Amino acid sequence: MENSPKIKTHFSGSSPPEVFVGRASYPNVFSGILSPTIKGNTEFMSSPEIWVEKNLSIEKVLELRGQMIYGRQLGNIHAQRSLSNVTQEIAMASKPVSAEYFLKREPKVEFSLSKYFSVIGNPAPLQKVLLEENPKIDKKIDYLVSDYDAKSTSAVKELYNSQIKVSTIQKIFSVGLLGVKTDRKMVPTRWSITAVDDMISKQILEKVKTYQELNEILIFSDKYNGNHYEILFLPGEFKFEVLEAWGVGNVYGNTEIELSQDYEGFFGRKNYADNVTGAYYANRLAVAEFLKKIQRQANVLVLREITEEYYAPLGVGILRELSRKALTNTPEKASSVEEALAIIGKRFVLPIEKFKNGSKLLAVYGKQKKITGWM
Repeated sequence: MENSPKIKTHFSGSSPPEVFVGRASYPNVFSGILSPTIKGNTEFMSSPEIWVEKNLSIEKVLELRGQMIYGRQLGNIHAQRSLSNVTQEIAMASKPVSAEYFLKREPKVEFSLSKYFSVIGNPAPLQKVLLEENPKIDKKIDYLVSDYDAKSTSAVKELYNSQIKVSTIQKIFSVGLLGVKTDRKMVPTRWSITAVDDMISKQILEKVKTYQELNEILIFSDKYNGNHYEILFLPGEFKFEVLEAWGVGNVYGNTEIELSQDYEGFFGRKNYADNVTGAYYANRLAVAEFLKKIQRQANVLVLREITEEYYAPLGVGILRELSRKALTNTPEKASSVEEALAIIGKRFVLPIEKFKNGSKLLAVYGKQKKITGWM
């Protein structure tokens, strides 16, 4: 990246705030803080919410990420060292935090690309970090971090219900600040993102499954950097499916169209969605929030088309935010499933038959007996 910072082993900067916990060599992992060498409001360097809202290009996001230094340390997930304490304070912050960083060596100009988290670059062993200001911490976060008797699932739900951003909750969870005291430990960032999306959406869906069924067919749509979502709502009790079609020439170099699919019925999943992976839970959270808002349950089919425009992954966060954004748009209505698929097919580059033939939800729609029919 051309905009990689040119620094030595000492600098000051404002972390957005952002922390990262790796998973290689688990349970002994790298963890630390990401910060640019500038001060001020740097939140936009780390926020998928802002990237999607402002429609930032991949090039711009990579430019921003290239300015971040990842000062890290290697330690056990249960260790509570001085550097870990500062990392935890920064993770709790609601605003960028200014700090002074002392590195053991100059950062390596290298970058980790992942479909799970945002680009991580310029790693360097961190010798010492000194806060230059007191982090601004939300009272609810401070309260739950100090509550050593609350289970992590309860704490995550309470933070979400208190309007704390999902991305903030994921950071706090990752650095081991939630849960019963004896159970607290660092959680790799990749795992924490999915865990929090999963916990929150399950909580919301408990309520959603008590609502009346939707009585019309709705289609929501939006795009961002080569990610095209079509979200189809069909009358019925809650069922959920995500289908992702990767076109030729995308970021992973596919030579033919590749389809990933995961599904759950009314009673949910018992195992991890290991085909769609983290995006499944990010999409499910956005859908659950929408169904709660309209107080209806439905069969929901999330279709994602990934084109060659998506030449570098920006993480699961943008998929959550794009799904949320799509569901704020005015929906199109259709009189039948066939009409809905025809509408979607006109917008997709890839053939709609690829999605239709791979969908479990569409294969059983209207053919299964409802739960109430067994009562």
